[in-house]
Amino acid sequence: MFDLSDVKYIKRVVVGSDNPNQMRSEAQVEEARALLNRCFTDTPKGTIVGIEKSFTILQIGEHQVVLQWLCYHVGFPRKPIWLQETEGTP
Repeated sequence: MFDLSDVKYIKRVVVGSDNPNQMRSEAQVEEARALLNRCFTDTPKGTIVGIEKSFTILQIGEHQVVLQWLCYHVGFPRKPIWLQETEGTP
């Protein structure tokens, strides 16, 4: 059973393009998916504590484009060491 009082660190992971002025490439989206998967497989294992779902409808010429993304809030009992290494912070 998961207890929210055990969560001491939350990592926000955005999958998709959340800014129409700075579209993310497919490689960046895949990198975010890989980070999310690592949050659930490496030690300490993370748990989803919240999900944001959002979309924006853009008008480009005569076409409408739907820009959508998911933002996962992953809770950990402590900040993972491997996450500190990927962010480049001590």
